[in-house]
Amino acid sequence: MSEFEIKPGLTGASKQLNFENSKGVVRSAIKRGRPTLYTSYETSMQMVNTNTKKVWLGLLILFALSLPFTSSGGWLHAFTLLTIYAIAGIGLNLLMGYAGQISLGHAFFMGLGAYTAAVVAGDPARNALGFGLDLAIALPLAAIIPGIVGLIVAPLATRVRGLYLAVLTLGLLFIGEQVFKTWSGLSGGAGNGRYSAQRILFGIDLNANTYAVGPFIFTPEVVYYLICLTLLIALAILAKNIARSKVGRAFAAVRDRDIAAEVMGVNLYKTKTLAFALSSAYAGIAGALLSILIGTITPEQWNLFMSIDILAIVVIGGVATISGSIIGAAFVVLLPVILRELTQFIPWLSVSSGGLINVFQLQTILFGTLIVVFVTIESRGLFGLWIRIRNYFKAWPFSY
Repeated sequence: MSEFEIKPGLTGASKQLNFENSKGVVRSAIKRGRPTLYTSYETSMQMVNTNTKKVWLGLLILFALSLPFTSSGGWLHAFTLLTIYAIAGIGLNLLMGYAGQISLGHAFFMGLGAYTAAVVAGDPARNALGFGLDLAIALPLAAIIPGIVGLIVAPLATRVRGLYLAVLTLGLLFIGEQVFKTWSGLSGGAGNGRYSAQRILFGIDLNANTYAVGPFIFTPEVVYYLICLTLLIALAILAKNIARSKVGRAFAAVRDRDIAAEVMGVNLYKTKTLAFALSSAYAGIAGALLSILIGTITPEQWNLFMSIDILAIVVIGGVATISGSIIGAAFVVLLPVILRELTQFIPWLSVSSGGLINVFQLQTILFGTLIVVFVTIESRGLFGLWIRIRNYFKAWPFSY
């Protein structure tokens, strides 16, 4: 029997081409040259559904694992910050990109996660409240507490949409910043700050020793980067599975047309509430990891500018895509570092106010310009540009 021969014993509508083997997998001879050929919905919706994607994903993970052993201290700090901002970006993308709910209060939930971890795993001898517990307890609580607060806020947020929702979350950000400033037992007070959680995981002090495994040297900074990278991979897989599930399809339906979604049986209240809770939990974990990275935290740092940075990650990287959140985080975090390196070669660019324009001003101009460009021209950001380039080479020399 040839590969395209009709299977015997089948008549009428039951006839089908013999594309698959006994296990339902497309035969390699037919699959060759057709990497996106699928004969079932389950195969099409797989997280990594082509061999090319598997190879590139493996290479990307190996590259990320090699970064701490080939980077200097400043770059390693930036790469660790990248993983943390990517987690925060994924959380906001679940809410804004997949569920279509605009939020400017993401920094508040990051601050809430940071202070939760600082209280649970903070040193009791320091200047603010701390119980000195393990990070294995503090990090889950840093997700649970902001998630619960997100559940409390969600009923208010589900009553409005669009610009009104953005203003509501902005008000929540201002309220949270004021609470952090006045609750000195939690935050150390305005202008003072407090120490973050201790780096003790499963009873091991991550700051105590440096380990050597073959040619690899595991300093405390390298170990913390690997922990953040592991959490990023796990949370990205979780978010991708959520987006592919029934919950993710409900998010997309509410985002595209909430009235039509409700007519089809989607519970708007439940869907929006779940989106806020998930986004808040992701923000809490990111805030806890960020506070541990920088060592000390102040109430003033969880402000509108941080929310705009996370918003820029989503818009520049790509709305409604997990990969775009990681790409956007890389752009937002690494761009200032690259600009600081370029000050050695560009005379009119300076770190401070000595030149024609400084790094922070140029970074702000680039962020604003790119947000305008991507909102008006390419709604899927840098990820969308990559898709266009990939499709061009896949279809070349044809233009369609």
